[in-house]
Amino acid sequence: MTAPGSPARDAEYAVVIPTLGRPSLRVCLHALAEAAGPGPVRVVLVDDRPEPARTALTADVPPALRTRTVVVPGGARGPAAARNLGWRAAGDVPWIVFLDDDVVPGPTWGDDLTLDLTAASDRTAGITARIEVPLPRDRRPTDWERNTAGLAGAHWITADMAYRRAALLAVGGFDERFRRAFREDADLALRMLDAGWTLTGGRRTTTHPVRPAGRWVSVRLQAGNADDVLMTRLHGRHWWRRAGAPRGRLPVHLAVTGAGASAVGCALLGRHRLAGACAAAWLAGTAEFALARILPGPRTRDEVLTMAVTSALVPPAATWHWLRGRLAHRAARPYTPPGTTEPAPAPRPETRERLRS
Repeated sequence: MTAPGSPARDAEYAVVIPTLGRPSLRVCLHALAEAAGPGPVRVVLVDDRPEPARTALTADVPPALRTRTVVVPGGARGPAAARNLGWRAAGDVPWIVFLDDDVVPGPTWGDDLTLDLTAASDRTAGITARIEVPLPRDRRPTDWERNTAGLAGAHWITADMAYRRAALLAVGGFDERFRRAFREDADLALRMLDAGWTLTGGRRTTTHPVRPAGRWVSVRLQAGNADDVLMTRLHGRHWWRRAGAPRGRLPVHLAVTGAGASAVGCALLGRHRLAGACAAAWLAGTAEFALARILPGPRTRDEVLTMAVTSALVPPAATWHWLRGRLAHRAARPYTPPGTTEPAPAPRPETRERLRS
């Protein structure tokens, strides 16, 4: 990647990468350094690791980027807060490009990004990349691999998203109440649209590999249901339509969990016939969920066992986090665009442009 200065001033950019120091950071930075095209004015690594004794992130920075790289302590407050620290530390540069530390920019990423930025209109707040998720070719993908592959179709994903610094200043950046890497990108995009900006799709391509995950990852991911509650508080019941986000199975999870809880309660009260009916409903719901996850997958013994066990655990986990979100965000008020005292406008059709290659 060439040194900054070649592109026009309005196409200069800084790269912000929140990181927990994973090995993938080195791969990301080396791909960034090797990509053809104008390089960033600055690279800001936000070290969001909680432990005090840690290996310096500078060891992962390739020589071509070292003079332009700064490391900012993040305080382990989550990716939204880390990105805010990063773009504010990047200096007075027209564009901020947010990258995750586990993505791999494509070989022509710098050139393609420059074309994206120079083609942006004055009202364009953000330009997303084309995300590719490589899946195995010799077998069907697992449930976790399919989950990651969904990132390829996600709108405004901050795995690789360029935002105009003036737009970030106008809306106040990311909402730091989103403590996980979930929904903070959709929230920012909806606030940009409410403030009158537009969002576009770019031509640059970035690969998002499927990172290793444990057997219980699908259960842990249910914590995102609390973030969905905050999204509803901020943007209304139909926010997911505007954000192009999948609706998910929460209503079914609530029903299945209710059936299971009712079965236990009725059994304790001696109402065995009703307990049997509720147990049958719980079993049917759990079996349907398990089959919906098993049939598209590789159907190996380990995958089938994992899907069977976690399909029983996911509905109560989703219910718990939804209830927790309802309590934690009960005081959250609807988002009001800057400079107004009126409620946020009613949902409108998605504003999204696609640049032609």
